[in-house]
Amino acid sequence: MGSAKNSTNAARKARIEEMRRAEQARERRNRLLTVTASVVVVAGLVAGTVFLVQSQSDDGSSTDAKATSGKFVTGADGVKTWKGTLGRTHVTKTVTYPVEPPVGGDHHQVWMNCDGDVYTKALDNMNAVHSLEHGAVWVTYTDKAPKADVDALAAKVGKTPYTFMSPDEKQADPIVLTAWGHQRTVTGASDPNVDKFFEKFVQGEQTPEPGAACTGGLSQ
Repeated sequence: MGSAKNSTNAARKARIEEMRRAEQARERRNRLLTVTASVVVVAGLVAGTVFLVQSQSDDGSSTDAKATSGKFVTGADGVKTWKGTLGRTHVTKTVTYPVEPPVGGDHHQVWMNCDGDVYTKALDNMNAVHSLEHGAVWVTYTDKAPKADVDALAAKVGKTPYTFMSPDEKQADPIVLTAWGHQRTVTGASDPNVDKFFEKFVQGEQTPEPGAACTGGLSQ
């Protein structure tokens, strides 16, 4: 059984590394295209982007019953799963999410970097939700979480692609793990449910955009 688990973990790590290499290749190609593109083409792209963002904003710039609706259902493993609708529109106006931290919904067009990034200040939920859409696991904590646990979780996040971490004083529990459509609380860094959550949801089956970038976004 231990051998099978090690094999699964190795396969997951290999898949994530392959995604990271593909992502880096895409970034190199994009930089080359940006340098060589003409002013006219760039201007056209900018104008098109502005129009697209404005159109998306007009169509779904606020969270309502149509964009995000439903409720949590808690499974036997303690993981809460969102049963309902989670909007995925890029918006410019502020979104009010029904849960804290949010597990999905309409969000900003720019994501938070989530390549093992550890943030020391609270994040804008709209950017963090975009990272969840890319298959990242978000670790959040309050000032009630023991410093030793925060440090240990930060070390784990720091060496795990497609994860990120930040404080969140608005959440009800000291330590919360969140993925797109899924969430659970844990008792501390040594809680075995931490590893279980990471193994299942880092680039897991719930990911709306598997392999999407976790770099090239926002950072504190």
